[in-house]
Amino acid sequence: MWAILGLVLLADALDVIDATVTNIAAPTIARELHGGESLIKWLGTAYMLAMGVLLVVGGRLGDKFGQRRLFLIGISGFTLASAVAGFSPNPALLIVARVAQGAFGALLIPQGMAIMTKAFSRDMLAKAFGLFGPVLGLSSVGGPVLAGFVISADLFGLSWRPIFLANVILGCVGLVIAAKILPRDDDSDRSTVVDGWGSGLLAVTMIGLLYGLIEGSTNGWSAVPVVSIIVGVLFFAAFAYRQRTAAHPLITPALLRNRGFTSGMLVGLSVFAAGTGLIFVLSLFMQEGLHASPRDASLGLVPLTLGLIAAAFAAMGGLVAKLGRTLVFLGLTVTLAGCGWVLALVDHSGTNVSLWALAPALFVIGIGIGLCFTTIPTVALGDASPEEAGSASGSLSSIQQLASALGSAAVTSIFFQAATSGLGHAMKVSLIVVLAVTALSLPVVALMPRKAPSEPHQ
Repeated sequence: MWAILGLVLLADALDVIDATVTNIAAPTIARELHGGESLIKWLGTAYMLAMGVLLVVGGRLGDKFGQRRLFLIGISGFTLASAVAGFSPNPALLIVARVAQGAFGALLIPQGMAIMTKAFSRDMLAKAFGLFGPVLGLSSVGGPVLAGFVISADLFGLSWRPIFLANVILGCVGLVIAAKILPRDDDSDRSTVVDGWGSGLLAVTMIGLLYGLIEGSTNGWSAVPVVSIIVGVLFFAAFAYRQRTAAHPLITPALLRNRGFTSGMLVGLSVFAAGTGLIFVLSLFMQEGLHASPRDASLGLVPLTLGLIAAAFAAMGGLVAKLGRTLVFLGLTVTLAGCGWVLALVDHSGTNVSLWALAPALFVIGIGIGLCFTTIPTVALGDASPEEAGSASGSLSSIQQLASALGSAAVTSIFFQAATSGLGHAMKVSLIVVLAVTALSLPVVALMPRKAPSEPHQ
């Protein structure tokens, strides 16, 4: 049982690390592969886009064909995609590899929780869930810090490439262990229906919107990016219609009629987008504006990550159950205070502000984001019935990934658009946008369920 837990934790840690390493590595990768702003914007976005589109599908495929089989396919594909990323000679192949990492990660991640739920006793399951917070928290810190030190060390003259190649070693070890210890699939249900049309429509929607946003902000608003965004909007309308009419939709229609869930989904969309985008542009500002090395920039973001982890532990330690949506409101308010503090520092000192001066404000931002990221998905389930809990939880996980992809691309695009007037100005504009999006989320919190579910939905 402990070996299975270790394996699942390894898979989840790989996902978190790969989602965060490019926050630090993106400027170096873009410079060495001559990819420019476009590559910087796509590096994290491509991974989160594929993960978000396919996450619910990955869970359904596990039910249909067996979690063990999908886990082995997922970790094998993720390992191979990591090797391709590490050896990519040009931006195009690297982006394809990042998409493949996200896609296979979406097959891999849902299986671990399902395997544990089936194989573990209630007491063992409680102990296992208690370890997820610390491991994933350390991974979220370790990813960027590892990237910063690896790039600065320039191991074997490979620069940024070891941050992906390390996955090959860990993935191979995980694959061997998984093949030996995971229980056989004896209860897969081949009658489970996977909505391939819905997934395809969602994929085209997100690709159209993101490509149009990134291409337009990078190379000018010609016909191509405008048409791309229009196509994205049209396919979103088709996706919404599909969800209303399909026999087995990705998002249960009853959930969309649930005011508490829908409002939580909208708050989550804005907060995850703004928070992820902010963290990315802070890294860019440190490296491009303050001329910090990748290692120093990764250490500069540690106060934010520590604040995030501390808040997440406090929330899950009992605050969510006691305060419910009030905790979301507090998280948004603290985030506004932290962003305002950073805005004041940058307005006063511009690109002469030090990492030490930013550290306390970044810690405050981390606390705010940590309270929101942890609390919103839990409170949004407060009015969901037990029968809807699984679909609701999976939908929120996908929305979190898609919002992160959209936010990373949007806020980074705003940063580079404003950078023509200086990087200090770009950081201020980006902060103002994040402040505005966060403030607009506050009234919607009042529509969320007052309390989290009495029993956490796993």
